[in-house]
Amino acid sequence: MNSLSELHLDALAEVFSIGAGRAALSLSEIVGDEVRISVPSVQLINAEDINAATLSLNSGRFGAVNQHFSGPFNAEAVLLFTEEQALKIVSDMMGSQMAPEELAEFEHEAMCELGNIILNACLSAMADILSFTLESSLPHYTVASADEILYKLRQDSNQPYVMVLHIDLAIEKRHTAGNLVFLLSSASLTNLVSHVDQFLGKLS
Repeated sequence: MNSLSELHLDALAEVFSIGAGRAALSLSEIVGDEVRISVPSVQLINAEDINAATLSLNSGRFGAVNQHFSGPFNAEAVLLFTEEQALKIVSDMMGSQMAPEELAEFEHEAMCELGNIILNACLSAMADILSFTLESSLPHYTVASADEILYKLRQDSNQPYVMVLHIDLAIEKRHTAGNLVFLLSSASLTNLVSHVDQFLGKLS
């Protein structure tokens, strides 16, 4: 079974950084201020080995935007922020000084929009650069505990690999850290490695 080498991971980090840049431009238009999103690192982990430390999941509850992508490889994508950070992002997106209980009313819609922008920008950049086409489902937003999130990431035996992108997002000088997680089957990982190899071969 193929796996991602450090060279593969570095290449994917560059690819996803391009996607993050596209997402930042789109979000800047929404919030009317500069938005910066960076992808400092990419990791590949066996799903059974993923833990709270890997995803910086401490106590509390987390907002998760889920979206399914299909094409040469299939992936379940999950964008994760703490619920507190999610509400701050919603506040920035709404551009108003709302009370927390008012923000909560818009949390689902705004986070789905945020997830759709970031997930599709990152995946479309990968598809463009690695020369393939992906289809995506509609995003779905849930709030869950760290234990619930970890259980979901570990439970699907058909997707035994987890690719984790650590994300830094800054809106109006407010910095937020999150994770973009891809659940991959063995076949999907093999196909991804093949496409990255082809891309690296063109550069050499």
